[in-house]
Amino acid sequence: MASEQDEGKVPADGAAAPQDASGVPQGASGVPRQDPGTAAAIAAAEAAGPQSGESVRVDSWIWAVRLIKTRSQGATACKGGHVRVNGDRVKPAHSLRVGDEVRLRHEGRERVVVVKRLIRKRVGAPIAVQCYVDNSPPPPPREAVAPAGVRDRGAGRPTKRDRRDMERLRGLESLARARRDAETRP
Repeated sequence: MASEQDEGKVPADGAAAPQDASGVPQGASGVPRQDPGTAAAIAAAEAAGPQSGESVRVDSWIWAVRLIKTRSQGATACKGGHVRVNGDRVKPAHSLRVGDEVRLRHEGRERVVVVKRLIRKRVGAPIAVQCYVDNSPPPPPREAVAPAGVRDRGAGRPTKRDRRDMERLRGLESLARARRDAETRP
């Protein structure tokens, strides 16, 4: 029991540690406690971040906070117009500031984040999440993105009826009608 008291898990009087509404244990000052590894990683990320007055490139920041897998993908997204900062399309070298709203279209989904902390180096996911506020719309449910017309391997070429069924399943009935109309024309 003495080792738990030393670590700060149980107060000396034996009462339970105070918690906030979400159940996170609070320290004496009311600030949520963090494990030593996370606190050290946050300190390292802040030390690697820009000094006061310096800025961070938008392509580097979206890579560092793990919105994109590689920095080159971030630069490509900026060049393609898929990244907007405060509503404006930006180049990869655009400087970010705390409070900027970054909109990123990536992998069929739009991410909307507000910059809380500027970092240059890529950090772990738990720390990266603390660098922005995520205002993104929720992703579509998995059921809504059902696979359309998967055929068994070795089933051969689909018949005309199979093709029409697959097009109907995919929601391409207008395309199927246009093909039928084209086939029946003299």
